[in-house]
Amino acid sequence: MKALKDIPAVRRLAANIMWFEAPAMSLRDEKRFLIYAMTHATTHELAVLRRYVPDRALKAALKCAPPGIMDKRSWVYWHVMLARSPIPPMPSRKLRSA
Repeated sequence: MKALKDIPAVRRLAANIMWFEAPAMSLRDEKRFLIYAMTHATTHELAVLRRYVPDRALKAALKCAPPGIMDKRSWVYWHVMLARSPIPPMPSRKLRSA
């Protein structure tokens, strides 16, 4: 798979999906970018992204999704779409006790 940062259409998507940081920074961690895209991208944006990203890359991103990005609906949807069963619990933050 060609690096996502080298694809102009994906850089434009990164600017929209992760508006709060520069596309170069967003695409530095491709798995994190994919999790944001899987949660916040429009149908059109996902169609563009799926031209460049194989299912195996989406599965890998989903497997190591950081807590706090995906909502429950997206979590379940992408597990079903990518035939990942059973659906594991969503990632959560672990707080250390004092």
